[in-house]
Amino acid sequence: MNQIRHTPNRARKVEKKYGRQLRQIATYVDSIIKGFDVNDETVYPSIVTALRKYADSLDIWARNASSKIIMDIALRDEKTWLVYAQDISVGMRKEIRETDVGMVMQKLIAEQTSLITSLPLNAAQRVQDLATRAVIEGGRADEISGLIMATGGTTKAKANTIARTEVSKASTMFTRARAEALGSKGYIWRSSEDSDVRHEHDELNGQYIPWDKPPIADKRTGTRAHAGCIWNCRCYPEPVIPEE
Repeated sequence: MNQIRHTPNRARKVEKKYGRQLRQIATYVDSIIKGFDVNDETVYPSIVTALRKYADSLDIWARNASSKIIMDIALRDEKTWLVYAQDISVGMRKEIRETDVGMVMQKLIAEQTSLITSLPLNAAQRVQDLATRAVIEGGRADEISGLIMATGGTTKAKANTIARTEVSKASTMFTRARAEALGSKGYIWRSSEDSDVRHEHDELNGQYIPWDKPPIADKRTGTRAHAGCIWNCRCYPEPVIPEE
């Protein structure tokens, strides 16, 4: 069996680029909110409306941005395969280049478009929930306004998580598509092997994982996911390819 070694830094540049784009959206969300006097509860519905309109206006841009990011990840993954597969046959290298990743790409583009537009939509929902809380619970006005003002920071944190998680997830999905096209049934889970690795992922490090049986990647929630496919995961799959 051959093992195709992938570098954990293979998509770090893409992640940084994607993160910058998403943080720009978070910054605009923040500017929309700060354009209102949040101490005046009567403006809360207007904030919600403005954020939803912004989400609607993002649709075309989000799809274009997603397409570029996903294409970049796909090309980087292909390059990584070819660099680390010098010892495999010409036929297998041809298979790597010709693997149909179209369906994977379209699925990822749709998911990323939805995630991008979800940033202002989630911010709008947060403001609406806080406004409702102010009415129902009679919360202190300064407390509610402070939480609304913090929405931009919350959106920025979500943007960072999306960039880190989704680029890693996309890389794994493209790797899986090409690996399975070569007859791979599974991979070796590789972690970043540092102090920030989750306990569950440290335990999974070095284990063989079948592609059709994702392991429990978060014991608290029972979530099953492949390497790199759960929030903030920096792990990656090292495909195991059958010998010809």
